Amino acid sequence: MGKIALLFPGQGSQQVGMGKELAEKYEVCKKIFEEGDKVLGESLSDLIFAGDEETLKRTENTQPALLTTSIAIWEVLKEKGVDADYASGHSLGEYSALVASGALTFLEACLAVRKRGQWMEEAVPVGQGTMAAILGMERDELVQVTKEASESAGAVQPANFNCPGQIVISGTVEGVQAASELARERGAKRVIPLSVSGPFHSSLMQPAADKMKAHLQTVTISTPRIPVIANVTGEKVTDPETIRQLLYEQIYSPVLWEDTVRTLVNEGVETFIELGPGKVLSGLVKKVNRRATVLPVYDEETLEKAITTIKG
Repeated sequence: MGKIALLFPGQGSQQVGMGKELAEKYEVCKKIFEEGDKVLGESLSDLIFAGDEETLKRTENTQPALLTTSIAIWEVLKEKGVDADYASGHSLGEYSALVASGALTFLEACLAVRKRGQWMEEAVPVGQGTMAAILGMERDELVQVTKEASESAGAVQPANFNCPGQIVISGTVEGVQAASELARERGAKRVIPLSVSGPFHSSLMQPAADKMKAHLQTVTISTPRIPVIANVTGEKVTDPETIRQLLYEQIYSPVLWEDTVRTLVNEGVETFIELGPGKVLSGLVKKVNRRATVLPVYDEETLEKAITTIKG
């Protein structure tokens, strides 16, 4: 089967009811949701299982909610005897990957992403920043487009290099609009404005990054038991101080997801387990390497399928 990598989704994957079925059946899963409630001093699990979608979508809620759900699912897989060789997560999901690898404790990660979400929300006033997905354009061409748009209209830059032909840009409303128009003129197949609360992974997030940098100095980061592939570099990272620095840079830097998947494939990974709601990362993996085995796990049915596939 080759090596196994754990993948953890980021913001945008959340949905009310995520993890509920597994929490009702598995005590280890339920316990993580209870720990999340305790560390945040509120019933995050109520919001996740049966709350209001708009409230869940608020960045300060989404981030600890997704982390908690992903780690709760990982605890079930561990109890079933599943292990992995690598871990990685998309944006926020990098914190989940670091917990799964043993570099961060769940409790410290939960507190960190709550603060991360609050500071990211506060960094740019509502309505001043946005993001858009650009489909069917080469990386180098789009980098040039964003550079030209930044000079003429306002800050904009690539935010997520997700897979071949799918790149997300982020910045001021004016900058993103100008880059979107320029991308269409230069041959982009589609431009999709995203419904987001801010210009994530852009230079406009620097105020949030600076606050996060100070908080990260108070967080214990251990050497991970399995390598994590970092968003900022798309490469393996195991040194705690390097992890700390990259978590700071990650807030204002693009997510090199395509590079991450290629690194994992080059390391001999053939099976990718996505832990969390939906199948977004599984789809991106397939667009990078069609031969990969992708196993999204988010309920009892997908859990059993993953275990059967892994254990044969």
